[in-house]
Amino acid sequence: MYSLRKTVLLVIVASVLLVAALLRSWTPRTYTTVDVRQRPGSSVERLLEERLQDSDQRYSSIPYHLKESVAGALSALCVSAPVQPARPERLRVRGGGGGVRLPFAQLLFPRVSAHPLHTAFEPSELEELKRRRAQEYHGFQMRSQTPADLLIVAEANSPLQYPTQGVEVRPLKTILIPGLALQEPPRDLHSVNFTATLGTFNVAAEVDGVKIKGDGEMHMTLSSNLLPNLNRQLQFVTYTNTLFHPSTADTVQFETDGHQALFTIKVRHGVTPKLYNPGPKGEYNISALVTIATKTFLRYEKLQNLIDSIRRYYPTVTIVIADDSEHPKPVTGPYIEHYIMPFGKGWFAGRNLAVSQVTTKYVLWVDDDFIFTGSTKLEKLVDVLESTTLDLVGGAVREATGYTATYRQTISIEAGEEEGDCLHMRRGFHHVVQGFPNCVITDGVINFFLARTDKVQQVGWRPTWVSESRVYAHLEFFIDGLGSLHVGSCDDVIVGHATKIKLPWGQSESDKTYAKFRYPPASSDATHTKNGLLYFKNRFQCLTHN
Repeated sequence: MYSLRKTVLLVIVASVLLVAALLRSWTPRTYTTVDVRQRPGSSVERLLEERLQDSDQRYSSIPYHLKESVAGALSALCVSAPVQPARPERLRVRGGGGGVRLPFAQLLFPRVSAHPLHTAFEPSELEELKRRRAQEYHGFQMRSQTPADLLIVAEANSPLQYPTQGVEVRPLKTILIPGLALQEPPRDLHSVNFTATLGTFNVAAEVDGVKIKGDGEMHMTLSSNLLPNLNRQLQFVTYTNTLFHPSTADTVQFETDGHQALFTIKVRHGVTPKLYNPGPKGEYNISALVTIATKTFLRYEKLQNLIDSIRRYYPTVTIVIADDSEHPKPVTGPYIEHYIMPFGKGWFAGRNLAVSQVTTKYVLWVDDDFIFTGSTKLEKLVDVLESTTLDLVGGAVREATGYTATYRQTISIEAGEEEGDCLHMRRGFHHVVQGFPNCVITDGVINFFLARTDKVQQVGWRPTWVSESRVYAHLEFFIDGLGSLHVGSCDDVIVGHATKIKLPWGQSESDKTYAKFRYPPASSDATHTKNGLLYFKNRFQCLTHN
């Protein structure tokens, strides 16, 4: 009797703890709602333009003489959006402390684990690897960074007025430099100097009473005993890029007596747009906007089930299939493109091949064992991308058991020093999308997503993993796309997932062969391969996740 009571008491206590833990785990977090809709320029941009126009009008009554040779070379001024520079910080890896152990604690409160990635290599080879990685990273910095990335602060109480950012010129072209002025008390002589390294200065018009020295050179001086006239002349100062580079920046020195300022002029080609004709206005023409892409390997029965389910709802949408089976079977039908690859080439290579053949504005990625249902409304995902600045939006996958997953991940990189940075991945999201209450902003989503084709092609998948590419082949894409992909996730667009439960006596030979590739025996070599690639390719020294 005593033993029975003790058992019942323990069960009650464990149940109470479990319920408390579940309530804590399921307590909804309050997220902010953000507006990522596409719309015209903001009120701040208009205010800046008005202030610049007011400044220009102040000296508009002062006469000038047009300098034809310079004015004819002027190109339109491009003003880009400001970019906040990153602040490097020391790397910190935090470990967890002890605590009360509860039943199912790991399930309810997943612990964050930290992995030093350099342990994938033997000590004897690590130093040489560090040297090569540092060399590659230096080259990457030289290619990807320009002087425009430097933090330049306009110090207070300076009489110099100048643009702190947003000035851009095409290679070997000429622009007017906006916003230049000198604000100081009257004196016998007012003078300013300009110095550049990748171009020359000139004036598009000459103002009476202003002396110009060094026009057409990398160093130019303007001086006058009349401050209004000098400021009028500053409105006509031009910059001409003379050293060709498709994407760089010139740091301009702007000086007067006792004061010096620096600002950058970006030198780069404009972004060439890739536009898609949406057709007549009205409801979205999914067949003209979306191509469905998938990668298959041996599972032709599941692939056919996917195709049949797609055709039930979208009979004319093009389906692109990349296939690296050893003995490929023909997959035919209207609006189907079947591409054969070398045997076992891998998931990353297959994704690259499939996406490279997409010519529509959007590409929908699906696994070959997904099944379209009445809840797989592609129009909803298209509406999100057409209405917002998002580049990629994931949906939800419903398993055969009824469980629905979105697999949302937030990804961040903590800047380190010589040893590299630290990659942090957490389940969750950042904000709710205004106007789309079922959609959120995140960094990584499940293997069912609609994306802008050009953005996906820009990030791409690196088939570096070779034999491991069927195991580790998803979040790496979002890690590479961090900073260039604006990612969302909507849980009201759902695709079905074929059951993964296979009884041993019901498996075909192709199922067994697929399982050998997809689920290889766990080994430390596979983990070392993944950690080694993160260590060198992305210059990470540690990884934390939950």
